[in-house]
Amino acid sequence: MLTAIVLIDTEANQIPEVAAAVAEIEGVSEVYSVTGEVDLIALVRVREHDQLAEVIADQVSKVDGVLHTQTYIAFRAYSKHDLEQAFDLGLDD
Repeated sequence: MLTAIVLIDTEANQIPEVAAAVAEIEGVSEVYSVTGEVDLIALVRVREHDQLAEVIADQVSKVDGVLHTQTYIAFRAYSKHDLEQAFDLGLDD
């Protein structure tokens, strides 16, 4: 599974509508309205590399109200659960 984090700049008056439209795109698992330099962050999860272009370039970036996207492709995922296992030495407390 490939994961991409997509930062999305939108028209200020269309943030909720853009978020709802992006969330409906197949391959988009979550959309967050955020503070900071971008308006929305979308998580895209697909099985094949080619699907990233189909979802992000062909669909997300073409949603009415999207001004700009910037995409980061994740190499590895870390979670609290993963980190606890990595530092577990197998010793009983």
